[in-house]
Amino acid sequence: MANRSLPGGYKYLSIPVFKNLTQETGPEVGFTNAIIKEFERSEVAKMTSENLSDVKILGVITSIQYLPGTGIKAEEQQGVYLPKGTVIANDYRIRVSVRVSVVRQADNSEIWSGTFSGERTYVAPKITLAGVNSANPLYNLSARRQNIDSVANDMMAEAHDRITENF
Repeated sequence: MANRSLPGGYKYLSIPVFKNLTQETGPEVGFTNAIIKEFERSEVAKMTSENLSDVKILGVITSIQYLPGTGIKAEEQQGVYLPKGTVIANDYRIRVSVRVSVVRQADNSEIWSGTFSGERTYVAPKITLAGVNSANPLYNLSARRQNIDSVANDMMAEAHDRITENF
């Protein structure tokens, strides 16, 4: 990555924790860690505290959506005792949108910005006879967090590459 640099050729940067404008708790940590990892790996700039940095990278998680994917009718599944016409989701899609900007510390002006979006699909928790009116909430939470972290890694790798190209 010898040809890569920050906009303006700056050498010292800081990355405060991303802001989270969604109702989901905790994704800001995954996104912040993902972009820090990308800059540490590439060594394009040296990570430092905010008061010593030339620029800071600010991130805002603007939306996280959970969309049910394909579904099957309960009566088509043998052994499922639910009201006739009930549709059970087989999977969910997670869509995430993030805005990232590079801000010069000297005058607090934005010198680069971009928006990123990503999507993942995960298998829905299954309803079983033992708990007809509930699904495994621990699985669902775990699957959501794993997929958001996976999306964060991909999106922040793209953000890093877009921030540091052709400067």
